[in-house]
Amino acid sequence: MKEISEILKAYSQAKFDGKKTALATVVKVEGSSYRQPGARMLVTEDGMLTGAISGGCLEGDALRKALLSIHQKQNKIVTYNTSNEDDAEVGLQLGCNGIVHILFEYIDEEAENNPIQLLQQLELERKEAVIVTVFSLKRNAFQIGTTLFFRKDSPVLNHNDDVLNLISDVKEVLENKTSIVKKLHSEGDNEALIEYIKPPIALIIAGAGNDVQPLVKMAHVLGWKITVQEGRATHTTKKRFPKADHIFTIKAEDFLENIVSDNQTYFLLMTHNYKYDLGVLKLLLEKDFQYVGILGPKSKFNRMLDDLLIEGITVNEEQLEKIHSPVGLDIGAETSEEIALSIISEIKAFASERVGTSLKYKAGKIHNEIHYEAISK
Repeated sequence: MKEISEILKAYSQAKFDGKKTALATVVKVEGSSYRQPGARMLVTEDGMLTGAISGGCLEGDALRKALLSIHQKQNKIVTYNTSNEDDAEVGLQLGCNGIVHILFEYIDEEAENNPIQLLQQLELERKEAVIVTVFSLKRNAFQIGTTLFFRKDSPVLNHNDDVLNLISDVKEVLENKTSIVKKLHSEGDNEALIEYIKPPIALIIAGAGNDVQPLVKMAHVLGWKITVQEGRATHTTKKRFPKADHIFTIKAEDFLENIVSDNQTYFLLMTHNYKYDLGVLKLLLEKDFQYVGILGPKSKFNRMLDDLLIEGITVNEEQLEKIHSPVGLDIGAETSEEIALSIISEIKAFASERVGTSLKYKAGKIHNEIHYEAISK
């Protein structure tokens, strides 16, 4: 989601400056690739790039293709065979062992529900959504492009009525929370990337000590939405946390009054004040939280459980699974920066339903595979 947000900011600036733009989207991958379907890059007519469609090896040629799309005011599909070391078109030995199909879309500012306008819908509400991009791998075929936006309980936005027959598939993708690519037999050679997009992680931190500062900086780089709260007014300042989205001075018993949480909200308790952390944990146990990380040794958490039990509060097994104490991955962290890296890594692994082990020992592909299937309508 961070990449899309940066693309939208870059487009807004380009529009203000009177520059034409094109959007490059990875729509299909066969084999291995650095980026997966849904990766995007905005290109302006003067060659500015925002986002990425590879690790840097395709961007140079993609710039030329995007400029051609802008000049001709047409959508185009380009295929890069990164497994071919003698690929004269790219001119680089990429060695990714995959075939990457990239759609280039000219952004017509006057067109209703153009690709940028559809992507802009993602920032209007903090809810999961689905974007549909229709393409054809056939040479010189007409490319429909990014054409439909769907969010539960909201009107469907699209610029091509022919894709409305995909609504059942779109709803299924939203339900399964997994992107797919489907072959559309009824639409000639067209295929559709039906992409599930979830909102960015919202990180709620109880604590404003010095060790929280590198954590906030790292979370900001990842595009997470960050709220810092605790009881000391001297610590909860914008000067100390310029990258935080929200900062509040608040008592433990009122900790949740400014918070609207969802399944992408993650809590960290790291005030170094035992009573404050315990008070916030008591509030969270009354909610349906996804993740709570508690800074400190295991003995601290065991003491918390004992004190909660004295008050008649029992932490059930489901809640214990979602409480991470001590918080973070075991990477030998000592300094505040290393501890921040450990915590950020664990949250990212948890959010991605991974265990955070070394990729050296992972069997199979690094990325989750996009499911490809044919449909007949």
